[in-house]
Amino acid sequence: MVRLYIDTSRRPGWIDLKDASCSKSKANLDSNYSLLLPAILVKGSLGNTVVFRALEIAAVFRNFFSKKTLPLSGAPAVRRQKSYSAQSGYVYQYFYEGSRAFSRDEESGSEFVFTFSADRKTSHPVSILVSDAALGAWEQSHARLSGTERYAIAKMALFQAFDERTTPELMKQDVRVRAADVAGILETLGLE
Repeated sequence: MVRLYIDTSRRPGWIDLKDASCSKSKANLDSNYSLLLPAILVKGSLGNTVVFRALEIAAVFRNFFSKKTLPLSGAPAVRRQKSYSAQSGYVYQYFYEGSRAFSRDEESGSEFVFTFSADRKTSHPVSILVSDAALGAWEQSHARLSGTERYAIAKMALFQAFDERTTPELMKQDVRVRAADVAGILETLGLE
């Protein structure tokens, strides 16, 4: 059982466990529904009293109510490891993990997640962010792109990142596909 008592006469965040006046005096009680709790007293199973500070409580509620990332979809039933010899001199092994919708920094679109390794021992995820704005310019002058064509854009953008980024450490950063990249990739693929 948890009882929330707030004594407004004391300094915020401080509770004197030796003084029981905060639990007996009804005159000093504040609302039980206050959002800025200095502490919560909990009677433990061993009879001891535990004090949770407001920062600990905020962290619990932030983790509990925070927006969760969407699960990946579209991954193949059996993952196939593929290799790519980059112009940077590294040979990368990669898996396609799946895709999901994203919305970050006032952008929205599709996020394609790959797992890559440059040394066959450690692997890291990398996200290819294909925004709707980057695809919009090409789609207005041509036709709407299918899901397979969007995947092809993401995979070619991954290859470009393997070629342009000089070390595997730089590959841990997200790859953002710009409108100019979309036009160049689709021209390379012969989709005009």
